[in-house]
Amino acid sequence: VQLQASGGGLVQTGGSLRLSCAASGRAFSTYRMGWFRQAPGKEREFVATISRGGGSTYYTDSVRGRFTISRDNAKNTVYLQMNSLKPEDTAIYYCAADRDYGTARTPEVFDYWGQGTLVTVSS
Repeated sequence: VQLQASGGGLVQTGGSLRLSCAASGRAFSTYRMGWFRQAPGKEREFVATISRGGGSTYYTDSVRGRFTISRDNAKNTVYLQMNSLKPEDTAIYYCAADRDYGTARTPEVFDYWGQGTLVTVSS
């Protein structure tokens, strides 16, 4: 599967963005999906994950209640709705896919990665 992330941009503190990750290829519904981010000078970190059918989700503590991951298997797309953005959310955001059940939080588990989309939150 090939992944294409989009939707990043510059937003003020407290603003919102919705990231999209479009998948090419077949059987998107057989992949669990994840969003990760990497800020300058920092390691890539987990943000959110969603199971194959969308019934299970999990978030890192710093975004829980502000971000929402969802997917539309008919459109081969996973989304990350980001509200109440903070300057510390500034990073390149990557979507990732892995052909397994449940959810996952470690980058090593995911086999496929998109190219990343930059989110900048100004103070």
